[in-house]
Amino acid sequence: MHALPYDHTGTRIKRLRLERHLTQRALSDLSQVPYSTLTKIEQGVTSASPYVIAAVARALRVDVATVTGQPYVTELRADELDVLIRPIREALDVYDLGADPEISPRAHRLLTDDAETLLVAVRAGEIKRVAGAVPGLIQEATTAAHRAPGREAWQLLASTYRTAYDVASKLGYYDLAAIALARMDWAAQRASDAVVGGMYRYMRALTYLREGEYRTGERLVSLGLQTLEQADAGRERDAVTGQIHLGAAVMAGRSKDAHRAEGHLAEAERIAAATGEAVDVHWLAFGPTNVAVHRVSVLAELDEYGQAAEKGGSVRIPRDWPASRRSHHHAELARAQMWSGDLDGSFRSLLAARKAAPQQARYHQTVRETYAGLEAARRQLPDTFLSYGSWLGA
Repeated sequence: MHALPYDHTGTRIKRLRLERHLTQRALSDLSQVPYSTLTKIEQGVTSASPYVIAAVARALRVDVATVTGQPYVTELRADELDVLIRPIREALDVYDLGADPEISPRAHRLLTDDAETLLVAVRAGEIKRVAGAVPGLIQEATTAAHRAPGREAWQLLASTYRTAYDVASKLGYYDLAAIALARMDWAAQRASDAVVGGMYRYMRALTYLREGEYRTGERLVSLGLQTLEQADAGRERDAVTGQIHLGAAVMAGRSKDAHRAEGHLAEAERIAAATGEAVDVHWLAFGPTNVAVHRVSVLAELDEYGQAAEKGGSVRIPRDWPASRRSHHHAELARAQMWSGDLDGSFRSLLAARKAAPQQARYHQTVRETYAGLEAARRQLPDTFLSYGSWLGA
């Protein structure tokens, strides 16, 4: 089920609820979402938080994407991004067929340079460019790895799969993102790369975070940390370990476990003090800034929106930070500002999210939910607010 004109999360929840012959009270009981909150969301009076969306999806026994309306096919078609998904899917499907006799791979160094360029580009928010280039690179790297198998060849292939995951998840194709992650793990095992194996479990845990399956996500976090213990000590391992703790902190926050969330944040902060800003280590952007940004996200997940908005507004992001991470932070800050009553500040943050990475912001669930919340507030906002909604397709 995809987003339709004037469709929003509340209307989709209502439609799904009625299809299952449930009253609002019954869905409230099943999801443990307060009745008053659920009725306001269905009426479009307030927006739905990620926690509420996941809880309702579990109660209705559907994917979160069904509730949020992702992928946003109409907008994807308008941006000519939908046609780029099938080639990615096809490239991921030939992983075990061996070398393609019709492909003559370039030198490993050239392939590695291209893989690194795409990793940087997707973090710069250049989703369309990366989506168009990654299928061919996957096929070339697949043939190269099968013809001359070795640690570096499999690491290269794992990198291309990770980029496919980045593209698919940013555009809302979560089924495809899961396939890309499975391929990443497959290649990492052949490379005997514990760091990439740890990253795979971290990224997989994030898929369970989105679906509200916190217990499974926490098990994956633990497994990822155990996997990283097998890697050589050093800044690379430390940065990935720290990033896993940040992801775990957000997961704990969303499950309303403040104590566990603070524990993970404290450990990430300790590691970041040693690594410094490690933006380019697997392009995870780990470091003190990312710890500060995740603290904002955790406070928002704990419904401490006032504190989240205050701390988020004081974060100073380095110039070399990836545009995609900058945009995501502004989206999270906008959500906190909206819920704390700073509607003007929230819209300014939405504008900042779009300016930093427009292609990403257009398909970002938090951006859309926050825009819906501002619209529901029925307060006079600038004329540019309506043009922003037109750009989103709202």
